[in-house]
Order: sequence, then structure tokens, then C-alpha cells
Amino acid sequence: PGESPRLVALALALRGLNCALVQTSFVPDEYWQALEVAHRAAFSCPRSDTSTRRRGVNVPSDARAARCLRALLSALCVLNVNNYGYLTWEWENGLRGYSYPLLFASIYKVLQLLAKDDVQLLIWVPRLVQALLAAFADVKLYSLVRHLENAETAQWVFFCQLCSWFTWYSCTRTLTNTMETLLTSFALSYYPLKGSKMGSSYKYLILVALAVVIRPTALIPWIPLVFNHFWQEQKKADLILHKCIPVGLVTVGTSLIIDRVFFGKWVLVQLNFLKFNVLQNLGTFYGSHPWHWYFTQGLPVVLGTHLPFFIHGCVQAPKRYRIFQMAVIWTVLAYSMLSHKEFRFIYPVLPFCMFFCGYSLKQLKTWRKSAAIFLLLTNLLPALYTGLIHQRGSLDVMNHVQQLCNNSYQSQASVFFMMPCHSTPFYSHVHCPLKMRFLQCPPDLTGNESYIDEAELFYSNPLAWLNEEFYSDTLLPSHLIIFSVLEQEISSFLTLKGYEKSATLFHTHVPQGRVGSHIYVYRRKAEMNH
Repeated sequence: PGESPRLVALALALRGLNCALVQTSFVPDEYWQALEVAHRAAFSCPRSDTSTRRRGVNVPSDARAARCLRALLSALCVLNVNNYGYLTWEWENGLRGYSYPLLFASIYKVLQLLAKDDVQLLIWVPRLVQALLAAFADVKLYSLVRHLENAETAQWVFFCQLCSWFTWYSCTRTLTNTMETLLTSFALSYYPLKGSKMGSSYKYLILVALAVVIRPTALIPWIPLVFNHFWQEQKKADLILHKCIPVGLVTVGTSLIIDRVFFGKWVLVQLNFLKFNVLQNLGTFYGSHPWHWYFTQGLPVVLGTHLPFFIHGCVQAPKRYRIFQMAVIWTVLAYSMLSHKEFRFIYPVLPFCMFFCGYSLKQLKTWRKSAAIFLLLTNLLPALYTGLIHQRGSLDVMNHVQQLCNNSYQSQASVFFMMPCHSTPFYSHVHCPLKMRFLQCPPDLTGNESYIDEAELFYSNPLAWLNEEFYSDTLLPSHLIIFSVLEQEISSFLTLKGYEKSATLFHTHVPQGRVGSHIYVYRRKAEMNH
């Protein structure tokens, strides 16, 4: 990153520690939209044959780029078969692109070729890669501020960035939001702001385009910044014709070719994603919040105790930085227009916010040391609690499932996750073709008002659903995994079918609805004799 080796080493060490101290789950997407897709791509083919042509993956033979990519995918054994792994409904409907999972699929394949595809390495190496990128993003943010202001201000921005509990919680996760935020930090360091010595139109536009390919909503915070760049640019036609258009065509074209190979047809996933989440607003299927949620809960929680320093920094900062303030306000307003809201959606505004927090600390003078200690202590507790304790059961239970792979009766073993859908990872955290099933909850895209997904049907009457689904004992899975809140309701079924509790795992101190404080693993007694 062009900074002192000591700074880079510090960032790498802290993000490495960060990675090790985050042992909890956040949201299903960190597995189901990244690692599960990558695992299926890398490991779902017979090793004796890696020909994409024989498997019916239809790639255009006349295009040089497609031929090159086909050769690469043949080498990686990236396939479109369904014998090992699972893809969620988003992938069946072309709402997600393969560009981001391809990074992890490549890592998985390298590990396999080196005969190092141990399940723990498959879990931790992708996260370590994210930690490495996060460290470089931290250093890039420092470099930006050092060039815009001075080394002292840069140090305080760097301190605020490393202190942020939400950054600590999120930056080593395999989420598209995480990669979107990292690319935003990289792009910001090259943004041609007046006074910046690092500005490069090509570099920042390429990074923004990559972020948009990975997650189309990444464009939102950049809309005011790109318009500001266009407004101040003297050679406007040159900017559009020789920079914006070529960068856009190359990145979108590459994304199209990658997705063409995987889907077997031309799919513009960015358009499908925006159509589903913005135009049709079907994200409300996963919950809705009032319009003011990001202002009253979202941003205050994500910023935590940085909030007063952010406000103070916005007031104190020179006018030339107002474009960064506009990017934050615009992004929060834009996301407020959508009914479905999550904390992680506004994660990409944090690098902008940390700039103003650091600027605030630099201006404090007298209270600076006290403020720094306050920030450190008030962020340390939530960072450690959310990273080590809150919602850890979803990952801990997979360690128990992994043990079934080492068992001599793996072919007879089967696991049924009777939990809210996607509560746990899947094959990426097991790495063996174990029979596994979970309650599914795809939204209805046909407009059927009477549609009820499998998970809802189950929870409407769990006992009746189980008796109907497993009318014969031969259909029963060897292991059931449930949240503690479900146990009492299905206890008669568990007793009648000969299940006994084999493990109890802590999950959360704040159980809500169908998510209990603990996760229980039940095993059929009859299976113990195998």
C-alpha cells in the first residue's frame, strides 16, 4: 500500500487477530451467497473428468474470452451439476453473480490440488483472505487522509477505524457487503478530490465497477461522488467516453461471461438484483422496517460510540469534505426508501464516517486522550461479545455434524436442520457428501397470494408436519438439529421415534421468536447400534 512496513504489519496483525476472535454467525448470506456457492463449484464434480463440455455447460465456442474462461473452469472443475452442494433460490433465478464466489472457489481448488482441503482450512482460509484485504483497506484509508491532511489526522482516522466494533464484527466475514466496503475504501483512496495527490480516475472507477459487479447497490454511495467528479472535471466528454464507458463495458462484460459459463445462458444479474430488490421491492419477504429505521437505529448502532465524534467531525471539517458527508446522508436516505433494512446494508458508509471521527479527535486537543480511551473501551466489549458469544451456536453445531463424516456409518447418517431456514452453514462447513436437509423458504415470484413456504408450514403446526412428513420410520433422519424453543412442542414426536439429546450448544443470550438460546442435537437411539 506504499506506507511504512510497521503500519502495514500492525494492520495485518490486528486484522489477523480480528479474524481469530470472530467465531459467530451474523447473517446467512456470509455462507449461502459465498462459501456454499464456491464449495459447490469447486467440489461437485467427479475428479476423473473435468470437461465442462461433457457436463452440458454451454459456453460460446467462438468467443476468445469465453474459450479462455472455459479452459480456466475446466482446470478448476467448476461445474453446473447438483450432486454435492446446494444453491438457494437466488441462484436459480439469476439474482446473484458468480464473480465473488469464484474467488473462494479458486482458493478451494488450490487447497484441493495441494491435498490440503481439510474442512477447517476451507472455513478459515477465505476469512483470512478477507482479513488480509481488510488490513490493506485500513492502510489505504490512512494513506488517503495523510495525503489530504497530515500524518497526525491520518493516525486518528486509523485509530477510529481499528476501534469500530461493527468493522471488527464484519470485515473478516465472507459477505458481499464486506467486499463492497473494502472496495469502497480502496476506491476512495484514488478518488480525485481537490488536494488529493493519489487521485486516479481510472483506478477509482475500476474499483467502483468491481464493487457494483459484486453487489449492484454498491453504486449508491458513489452516485454523489461520481456526479461531483463529473461536475468538477474540465474534460467531461473525455471522462465519459475514454474512462467511464470503457471501464463499465470491460467489468460488466467480464461479469456477463463468467455468469454465462455458470448459468449456461446470458444473464445480467445486476439488473435482476435491482429489479427484485428495488423495483419490485420483494425484499420485504424477509421483513420490513419503518422509513426512519436507519436514522433512529441502523446508523446509531453501526457507529456506536463513534456517533458523537462523527457529528462533531462533520461540523469541524472543511467544506471540501462535504461531498463525503453527502455520500453518507444520500446512502442512508436511499436505503431508507426500501422496506427491507439491515445493519450490514449501510456498512459501506463506515469508511466515510471514520474519516470524520478521526478529524474530530484531531480537533479535540484537551480531551483527545480521554476520548480515545472512551472509544477503545466502549467498542472493545461489543466487539468481543458479538465476535465470541452472540450467535455462536450456528457454527459450533457444524463441528458436531463434521464428526459424522469421520464415522464409519456416514452413508447411513442423515441430518435434518429443523430451524428457521439457512440458520447454519451447509456443505462448506462439513466437506463431505453427508445427507443433509433444512426447512426451505423461497419467496413466491409468481404472484400466488396463497403461497406458504415449507418453513412456515412447519412452524404453523410442527407436530402435525413431522407426523405427515415422516409417516414411515425408514424416512427418519439419524440426527435432528433444533433450537431449544421448539423442543417442548415436538417432545412427544422425539420420544415416540426414539430420539435422545446428544449435544446442547449455547447460541444467544437474546432469543427471539423461533430462535432459541440454545441449539439441541438429537440422535436416534436405534442408529447407535450401527
